[in-house]
Amino acid sequence: MTSAGESPARVLRRLAPSVYVPTLLEFIGQSALLPVVPLLALQLGFAVPQAAALALVLGVFSVLGPIPAGRLIERVGARPALVVSGAVLVAADGAAFVVITPGLTGAPEASHRAALLAVLVVIAACTQVWKLGRQAYLGSALPPAMRARGMTLFGGMIRIGQVIGPLAGAAVLATGHDTAAFLLYAGTGALATVMVAVFLPPGERARQGAVAGVARSVRTPLRRRLDRAVLARMVRVGLGIAPVMMSRVNRPVVVPLLGAALGLDAAAVSLVFGISALVEIAMVVPAGTLMDRRGRAAVAVPCALVMGAGYVLLAVAAATLGERGPGTAMAALLLPSLLIALGNGLGAGIVMTLGIDLSPVHGRTGYLAWWNTLLGTGSVLAPLLVSAITLVAPVTVAGAATGALCLAGGAWLARVLPGVTPAGGTRGAARGTAPR
Repeated sequence: MTSAGESPARVLRRLAPSVYVPTLLEFIGQSALLPVVPLLALQLGFAVPQAAALALVLGVFSVLGPIPAGRLIERVGARPALVVSGAVLVAADGAAFVVITPGLTGAPEASHRAALLAVLVVIAACTQVWKLGRQAYLGSALPPAMRARGMTLFGGMIRIGQVIGPLAGAAVLATGHDTAAFLLYAGTGALATVMVAVFLPPGERARQGAVAGVARSVRTPLRRRLDRAVLARMVRVGLGIAPVMMSRVNRPVVVPLLGAALGLDAAAVSLVFGISALVEIAMVVPAGTLMDRRGRAAVAVPCALVMGAGYVLLAVAAATLGERGPGTAMAALLLPSLLIALGNGLGAGIVMTLGIDLSPVHGRTGYLAWWNTLLGTGSVLAPLLVSAITLVAPVTVAGAATGALCLAGGAWLARVLPGVTPAGGTRGAARGTAPR
C-alpha cells in the first residue's frame, strides 16, 4: 500500500517491478506471437475463413473471461493468481512449440491444429487474469490523487509492448522458424511471472477478506440496492465508452482497408501505423496528468470526439481522394490516422481508470470483472459491425459508422461523466471523491 506523503514518482517507481515492467514483457511476447497466428493456421491446414475466425477467441474470452478470473482472484489473491496463470501460459507456449513445429515441417494433422487452438484459449484466459489482477491491485496501491496517472501508465506499457513486440517477433522469425514466436512469448512470460512472484506484495487476499467481512455486516436489502446502483452507473458510463473500445478494435481492420481504397500498399499502411504509435505513446503521461488534475471527462470526452472525427475524416478522404496520386493518398490516410491516434493516446488507461472509479472498495475485483465483461461485449460486436456493413456497402461506410458511434459516445460521456467520476484537482482527489 501507499505510504502517506509518498511522491507520485516514487509510487510509480515502486510499482514498476511488480506491475509495469511485467506488463510490458507480457505484451511484447503476446504482440510478437499474435500476428504470426493466422500464418501458422494456414500452414497447419486451416482454411482462410477458419484462420480469420481464430481471432475471435480473444474477443470471446474478453466477454466470458473476466467474471471467472475475478472469482479466482478473490478466492486465492492477486499474486497467486498471476503467478499460476503465468506459469500455465509459459508451459502452454513451450508445449505448443514442441507439438506444432513438426506440423510445419511435415504433414499437418488434426492434433497440430488442435494444439494451436488450445494455446490460443490458454493465452486468452491468462490475459484476463493478468489484466484484472493488476487492475484490482493498482486500485488499492495507487492513491486517489494519482490514480489516473498510474492506470494510464499501465495502459502505456501495453501500447509500448504492442510496438516492440512485432519488431522482436520479426527478429526471431528471421531464424526461419515461425514457431519460435512461442519461445519468445514463453521467455517474456517467464521473466514477467518471476518478477510478479518476487516483487508483488502478498496479503491482498487477507485484506479483501477483512473488507468482505465488514461488508457482510451490512443488511442484505441495502447491499442489493447498492449493487444495482453501482451496476447502473457502470452501464451508463459504458454506453459512452463502448464506442471507444469498438473503434480500437476496428482500427486494425478499417484503416488498412481504407488505405487500400486509397491505392496504398502494405508498406505505406504499416508506416502510418508506426507513426501513429509514436503519437499514442507520447500522450500517455500528459493524459494521466490531465485526468488527475481536470477530471475524467476532460480526457474521455476529447478521446471519443477526436477519434470519431478522425474516422469520419478518413472515410470521406478515402471516398474522394483515391485517384489523386500517391502523395495525396498518403496524406489522406496519415492525417486522419494521426487524429485517431491522438484521441486513442488521450484515452490511454481511461477504461481501467473508470472501472476503478466506479467500483466500491468492498468487492472491487468482482465489480471490475463485470465492467470488463460489459466492455468486452463491445469489442466482440465491433468486427461484426464492420462485417455486416461491408456486406451491403463500401468499407468507407463502416469507417464513417465507427466515427459516428464515437462522436455519439463523446456527447453521452460529456453528459454523464461529471456526475459519477472525480471532477479533478488534487484536493478533491486526495479525499477520495470517487463514487463508493
